[in-house]
Amino acid sequence: ALLARNLGAPLWETDVNITRDGRLILFHDPTLERCTDVCEKFPDRDSYRVRDFTLGEIQELDSGSYFIATDPFDQIRKGRISPELLAGFRGERVPTLVQGLDLVKDLDWAVNLELKHFPPESSANPDPGFILPDLTLKAVNESGIDTDRVCISSFHHDWLVHIRNAAPHIAVQALIGEDGCDRLDFSDLCFDTYNANASLITPEQIADLRSLGISVNLFTVNDPETFHRFSALGVDGIFTDFPQRFTG
Repeated sequence: ALLARNLGAPLWETDVNITRDGRLILFHDPTLERCTDVCEKFPDRDSYRVRDFTLGEIQELDSGSYFIATDPFDQIRKGRISPELLAGFRGERVPTLVQGLDLVKDLDWAVNLELKHFPPESSANPDPGFILPDLTLKAVNESGIDTDRVCISSFHHDWLVHIRNAAPHIAVQALIGEDGCDRLDFSDLCFDTYNANASLITPEQIADLRSLGISVNLFTVNDPETFHRFSALGVDGIFTDFPQRFTG
């Protein structure tokens, strides 16, 4: 996040997830295996879902070394990450939402909080209802952050309606196109902003949204040529893994 801020990115997008003891962390996946050393630290667990671990257990995990081991964006091999910066990934802990909000305040920045909705595996593990959005609103309010610097997004649109009713002063953005396969369904267009899958959206859909005064942001755009094409079509913003490609 700090690197993106220094590069001039106007805001940071991160994912809000919930632990077994109801604490909010910033973590994308439903399970912990891909991005942490959970299998080494807790080899005998039946489940590695985030919701089956307490915050204390998750904060024991190394969530940075996987980046060095897997080089997911091929940036280490290409020599684009300095040894000093790379060394800082080792031992990195999973941050809490409170820590993320504090960072945004310290950097005088803005944040898009995506609320992760993972359906229950069985009737014995019920859907948490509105717990995640309500706890997120509570954390935002208690943080003292200027709410103009926060927007909340989700693929689970019922949560966004709930947030809009409970806190109309906080912007919400509806995510669509999660599976990357089906045609985008904008439903009844009840939101002011849609964050859509760039690989699925059509120029006609962008034009229709713009004609209705609806903002549209696209994920994930990493190629400058693709960015310029969408910019010419009038999109309002993009999500990218490489802000350095769009600055300077």
